[in-house]
Amino acid sequence: MLKPDPKDFAEVVHKIVRMIPQGRATSYGAIAKAIGYPNMSRMVGRVMSECNSAKNGIPAHRVVNSGGVLSGKGAFGNPGEMQKLLEEEGIIVVNDKIKRWKTIFWDPIEEIKI
Repeated sequence: MLKPDPKDFAEVVHKIVRMIPQGRATSYGAIAKAIGYPNMSRMVGRVMSECNSAKNGIPAHRVVNSGGVLSGKGAFGNPGEMQKLLEEEGIIVVNDKIKRWKTIFWDPIEEIKI
C-alpha cells in the first residue's frame, strides 16, 4: 500500500491505471484502497474523468465501479466509446456491465508493489 501526498494523488492513480493489463479491469475503490485512501473511490473516479486518456495514454476505460458497471462512460464523449475500447481488448460488456467481472477484475493490491 502506498499513501501518496494528497497533491500527488492523481499521479499515483495514473501510475496504477497504466499497470492494468490489457483485457483486465479494476474498480475505483480497489485503486483507492491500494494507495491508502479506501474511502476516496469517488476521487479516483474524478481523476479518471479528467485524465484525457487518448492524449496521455492512460487506459481509463479499464476502471469501472465495484460491480463491473461502466459508470464513467460519460467521460469518454461518445457514450459507446468505453464499451468499444473494452471489447477491443476481448472484454464482453452487456447492458453497460462487464460479463465475468470476477474473472476480469484486476486487484492492484495483489498484483503490484508500489
